[in-house]
Order: sequence, then structure tokens, then C-alpha cells
Amino acid sequence: MKSIVLYSSLTGNTKQVAEAITSVLPAGTPCVDMKQLPADLADYDLVVAGFWVDRGTANAEARKVLETLNNKHVAIFATCGVPTQMPHARESLENAAKLLPEGVVPVKTFICQGKVDPQVIEMMYKMFPQGHAHGQSAERDARHKVAASHPNEDDLNAAKAFGQEVLAAVGQ
Repeated sequence: MKSIVLYSSLTGNTKQVAEAITSVLPAGTPCVDMKQLPADLADYDLVVAGFWVDRGTANAEARKVLETLNNKHVAIFATCGVPTQMPHARESLENAAKLLPEGVVPVKTFICQGKVDPQVIEMMYKMFPQGHAHGQSAERDARHKVAASHPNEDDLNAAKAFGQEVLAAVGQ
């Protein structure tokens, strides 16, 4: 089975997770930034595609790629600035899965928390007043502080486990 891991990463979070996943896939599996996509993804039996969450779904670059994946097996993963148990995390994965072509259902999905780009935090705080869900607050500042420590070793181990689950799901 010919496999590839694709990722779109803004702060390096998604790249770290992609590399962890790749480490448990068959030797020689390429781990490729979506900016350097191979000419023909149709050559791959398994595509594992990762992105950073932007506005409740895959970031723009990843959305374009997800919309084209008609491979036999597709798995998706993401990084986001909120704890993974929050509804926003789950909903972001679900929204991204809906971007796949009709009839393509991911064999597995995975999400882990990651640090938020400080420029994004600054932009949000300027755009939204205090008291708004995206405005500055003690709770939000605390959440960003926690997010800054991710992905951590536990997250990367969970990413490796996800890679192994993907292989099992596709019969490898």
C-alpha cells in the first residue's frame, strides 16, 4: 500500500503531529507540506491529511486539498487552539470531513491541541471587545497559556497511536 502524509501548518503544530504519524507508517512514507503537493495524489492508496483549524474547519490551503481526495483510504487530523474535549474541536473535524468529495469518508480522524499564533490572538483581541466569546478575558488568556504547551509528548504519542489505528483500519 502506497501512503502519504500531507499537512498544512502555520505555527509548526500540525507539522509536528504529521511527523509523529509518519513515524509509525510504513518506511518510506513521505510527509509533505501541502505547499509542495506531488503532481498526482491518485497514486496513493492512503492519504493522511492534516490541517490547522481556522474558523471551525480546515484552513483555506487544506480545504482545497481535502476537496480533491478521492483516494481509496483517507484519514484526517487537525490541531486547534482549544482543548480537544470542547465541542469546537469535534465540530471542526466534522466540518473538515464534509469537505471531502461525495462518498469519501475518513477511515479515522484525530485532533490535538496546539499553540495559537500570537498574531492571531492579537488580531482577535482587537476585532472583538471584552465580553465577546472571542474577546480578551482571563479565561481566554488562561486557555491560550495552556495551548502554548501543545503539542506535547502525550499529544505526539496519541498521534502515533492514531497512525497505528489508521493502518489497522485499512488492513495493514
